[in-house]
Amino acid sequence: MKRTALAALILTATAAQPAAAAPAIQPGYWESTNRLLSPIRQSSTEKRCITPAEVDKFMAGPSNRHYACTYPTKVISGGQIRLKGTCVSKKGRKVAVQGSGAYTPTSFTLTAEIATEFLGLDIAGKASTEARRIGDTCPPPPAPAPTQAADGK
Repeated sequence: MKRTALAALILTATAAQPAAAAPAIQPGYWESTNRLLSPIRQSSTEKRCITPAEVDKFMAGPSNRHYACTYPTKVISGGQIRLKGTCVSKKGRKVAVQGSGAYTPTSFTLTAEIATEFLGLDIAGKASTEARRIGDTCPPPPAPAPTQAADGK
């Protein structure tokens, strides 16, 4: 299991809220730090644009590119986050996820316990995500790289 993918899984888990509820976060430019705390320490930081049209999708708990996740227990209310569910990798590996944290319209934190099996061994771990809204607007996408003509000129 890739540790970076596992950290991204935790970020995805923070978004697990029923679509019918009022959005808990404001759209804008967000920065998140994902940490795998155990069994191996690793950290990554990423920036992400969340548009008004993407808030509901983000809050509904979309799966990331590594895992498809379901959260039978997902409570995001009154500034508190609580979830419990299972994520499955593209190769079929299951990861149990249980987490809790807090949120505001411009920030959230989540600490999660994860459990899986690898080569017949039970592996447990802990991960966290801290995210904050860093701007009202997102930077423009990078300009496409110039292309050369077929004859190299």
